[in-house]
Amino acid sequence: MVTPALLLVVLLLFVPWTVTQKNGQDSDFELVVVNSILNTKNMTYLPKVVTGGILLGAMKTLEASDSDFNFTYTEDLNYGPYLESVNGVFGNHKDHTYWELLGQSVDDNITRANVGIGCYIPRPTEMVILNYTSW
Repeated sequence: MVTPALLLVVLLLFVPWTVTQKNGQDSDFELVVVNSILNTKNMTYLPKVVTGGILLGAMKTLEASDSDFNFTYTEDLNYGPYLESVNGVFGNHKDHTYWELLGQSVDDNITRANVGIGCYIPRPTEMVILNYTSW
């Protein structure tokens, strides 16, 4: 006789594999680098990420395939990856500058992400904005 607990464990082991198999396709989104402080020309990139994949992975893949895009980040033990620089422009505590993560949906609403690049999952056809700004 199979107990409900054993059945649940088997189901939980199977579900992640199934989700990974279904979500293995690439998802297209737009990544726009904006410098709100220096008012420079926006840079637009078209990275790919597997459906359900995180922004950090897409950015690493983009960096490996496009010499015009680069970034640095540090790992915070409590909060995860922290974006330090994009295309050679660094945030600076002294100058009160940082890279803000925004998302623009198909209805043009722009919202500030409530997670960082290590947890953010870009949606298909979304515009992800890395905005250099100050506080």
